[in-house]
Amino acid sequence: LSRAVRVAPRPGRGMGGPFPPPRGDYATLTDTDVAYFRRVLEGSGEDGEGSSGGDVAGDVKPSSISKVRVDAKSLAMANEDWMKKYKGKSKVLLMPSSTAEVSLVLKYCNTRKLAVVPQGGNTGLVGGGVPVHDEVILNLCNLNKIVKVDPSDGVLVAEAGVVLEDLEHAANAHGLCVPLDLGAKGRCQIGGNVSTNAGGLRLVKYGSLRGSVLGLEVVLADGRVLDLLRTLRKDNTGYDLKQLFIGGEGSLGVVTKVAIHAPPAALVANVAFIGVCSFSAAVGAMRLAKQVLGSNLSAFEFLDRTSLTLVLAQLKGTKDPLPSNKSPFYVVVEVTEAGDSAGDGSAVSQTKIKNAALKKSKRRLANFCESLRKKNLATGFVVGKDSKHAFVLWNLRERISLALKHAGAVYKYDLSVSADRMYEIVDLLRAKLASAVTNGIGGPSFGTEVGTSGANRTNSRSSFDFSQVSVMGYGHLGDGNLHLNVSSPAGYDPGLLALIEPFVYVWTSENKGSVSAEHGIGVQKRDELGYSKPQLAIELMKSLKNLFDPNGILNPYKALPRDTQLPRRDEKEPNAPRAKL
Repeated sequence: LSRAVRVAPRPGRGMGGPFPPPRGDYATLTDTDVAYFRRVLEGSGEDGEGSSGGDVAGDVKPSSISKVRVDAKSLAMANEDWMKKYKGKSKVLLMPSSTAEVSLVLKYCNTRKLAVVPQGGNTGLVGGGVPVHDEVILNLCNLNKIVKVDPSDGVLVAEAGVVLEDLEHAANAHGLCVPLDLGAKGRCQIGGNVSTNAGGLRLVKYGSLRGSVLGLEVVLADGRVLDLLRTLRKDNTGYDLKQLFIGGEGSLGVVTKVAIHAPPAALVANVAFIGVCSFSAAVGAMRLAKQVLGSNLSAFEFLDRTSLTLVLAQLKGTKDPLPSNKSPFYVVVEVTEAGDSAGDGSAVSQTKIKNAALKKSKRRLANFCESLRKKNLATGFVVGKDSKHAFVLWNLRERISLALKHAGAVYKYDLSVSADRMYEIVDLLRAKLASAVTNGIGGPSFGTEVGTSGANRTNSRSSFDFSQVSVMGYGHLGDGNLHLNVSSPAGYDPGLLALIEPFVYVWTSENKGSVSAEHGIGVQKRDELGYSKPQLAIELMKSLKNLFDPNGILNPYKALPRDTQLPRRDEKEPNAPRAKL
C-alpha cells in the first residue's frame, strides 16, 4: 500500500475474534432480583427492592406467557447469536411488554448496577445483541404493536419489537412500504434495525434510516422515558437527539417506539440477474443504471462467482440462472413500477393494471441489459418473468449469508469504500491466503501461540488446512458496501484470523473507508473503531456514554473501544511507529 497507518498493539484475539474483556464491576444477579422482575413484569413474586439474596434457582419451568425466564432452554437461545459465534452466560431473560415495564426494569438495574443487554430478533453479525458475560437480557419481542399507519402523511409508528416483515405487510395494506429491506426481515425487529442503523437492499433508493426515522421513544439507563416520538417531516428545533440512538446499539438508551417515513409502495418490482466480465464492468453497469433507470432503480447488488457457487452447493433447490455463462461477477438489478391510476377499482381492472406494470418493468430491464451488452459490460442476463421468478433470482443474492452459515465457520467483514476499489481487498486477501497454502505459513502469528487461553494456543502450520478456506465478496454496490467473507469449513483458527486481521482493517483505513458500513460495531469491532474514527471523535463518544449512562449498565463491552490500546489514525504524529502491510 502507498501509505502506512499507525496501529497500536491490539488486545488478544481468539479463534473467531477478540477475547472477551474482563467482567466489569457490576452486581451479580440474585433471587431477590428475579423476584422483583417477576413482580413488575408478571404481577407475582415478592417485593424485590432489596439488593441481596441467594443464588438464582435453575428449576423454574418456562411458560408460554412468562416474561421472566431462567430455564436452560430459553437462556441457551438468548445467550447465543444466530451464527453461534458469540455466547454469553446470562442467568435471566426479561421480556417486558410495555415502555413502562422497560422503564421499571432499567431503573432497578441502574440502582443495583446490574448490566443489561437489549435484544431484538438476535440477527446481528457483530455480537451486539447477546451478553458478553452475565448481563441481564432485555428482549423486546413483546413490544410488538403497530401503533399507527397513516397513509395521508406516509408515516408508520410501531413498538420496537415489531418484526420488519410484519411492519412491511401492514404498510402494504395501506399502499405504503417500509424504506428498509433485509435478508433477516422475517425475524429482525424495527427497534433493532434502528439501533444498528441497518442498511439493507433499498438504501440506494430510499437512503439510510437516519433520514427515514422521524421520531423515537427511548428509555434511558436510569429509567426515564425520553419522548422524541414525532411524526413531522420537518422539525428544526434544537439538537436532533434521536440521531444519537440511531446506530447507538442500545448503549445510550433502549428504543421502545419508532416513527418512520413510509413511501408509497410500488405496484410491481422486478429483477434482472446479469453476468458481467469484470468488477470494473459491474461498476460501469451500476453507473449506467443510475443514469438510465433513475427513480425506478430500487436496488443494485453484486456477487462474485465464488459466492454464487457456494449458494448453489449449500442450498437445495437453487439453480444457476445462466448455466452456460460462467461469469466472474454478477449484478442483481431491481426496478419498481407504479401502476396506472385509471380503472374502475374492480379486481379484474387491478389485475390488468398490475400486468401492464409488469410488462413495463420487463421491457425496461431488457432494454437496460441490452444496452450493457452493446457496451461490452454484460455477458448474459435473465429478466424475471413474474413475481415468483423475480423472487428466485433475488434469493441467489439474498441467501448468501445463509449459505455461508451452512458451510461452516465464517469471518465476516462489512466494509464501506469507494465502489471503484471495493473488490481490491478480496483479491489481496485471496493472494495472501494462496501464499499461506503455498509456503505453509500464513502470517506473522502463524505457528505461534495466540492469545492467553491455553485452548486457543494452536500451531496453525501443523493443525489447520488453509486450502479449504475461500474468500468471497458480495454486497450493495449501489452504495459502496462490500461484504467480505472468509469461509472456513474446518472451523475458526487463530492463525487464519492473524492472516485476515488487522490486514483488512488497515487496508480499509488506507482507502478512507469504514470498518462497519451497516452491521454496527458490537463486540467484534470495538477495538477497530480507531481505523475509521479519529481519537477526538472516540473521546467525545465516550463522553456521551458517560453522560447518558454514568453507571455503564447498557450493553457494556460493546460499541466503544477499551480504555487502552486503541488502533487509530493520527495525522498529528507522522513520526510515530508505523505498521506496514
